[in-house]
Amino acid sequence: MKRLKILAIALLAVAALASVAAAGTATPRVDQRQQNQRQRIHQGVRSGALTRGEAARLRAGERHVQRMEHRAKADGRVTKAERKRLHRALNHESRAVARMKHNARTRN
Repeated sequence: MKRLKILAIALLAVAALASVAAAGTATPRVDQRQQNQRQRIHQGVRSGALTRGEAARLRAGERHVQRMEHRAKADGRVTKAERKRLHRALNHESRAVARMKHNARTRN
């Protein structure tokens, strides 16, 4: 019985530490913005506002931001400066999506 209590306490401690570690790498705003931009690109392809080349370039930009996010999370903590860099990159990609969706090129 005593072993069971010790095991339960140990499991709770591990779970608590894991949740604290995960909290330092959580980027819900970044993830939501990435999802929104993927939807914008997809909508542009469906409507014909984006050519295949434009869509490929935008998806490459999104992959770049994703790699930046993975690097920021690699040490177990996303700092304020890293979050700022991620949002700046997302702003850049968002403007690129808007420019390409509203230029004169369309898919035939």
